[in-house]
Amino acid sequence: MEQIRLFYLSDCPYCHDAKRALGELIASKPVYAGIPIEWVDERRHPEIVERFDYKYVPSIFCGTKKLFEAHPGQSYADIKAQIRAALDEILKTEA
Repeated sequence: MEQIRLFYLSDCPYCHDAKRALGELIASKPVYAGIPIEWVDERRHPEIVERFDYKYVPSIFCGTKKLFEAHPGQSYADIKAQIRAALDEILKTEA
């Protein structure tokens, strides 16, 4: 499986929503728990961040392919739906 990275900031409300959504998605579909996700705090790891093209956090990449990037004003429901779609795409590529 390619490296899955989720870029975040600890004080970002959208990142807190993403973490909550991920927990709910794993609880509802345990197969998601098998996807190893590296959580990358962009303030602590600028050497990793500089290799990826995104503007907002949270952002999810599979290898170098961006699967999700939050946007200002995005609702919790939309964040959750887009994270679900990203997880489903990861599972599909691994099948």
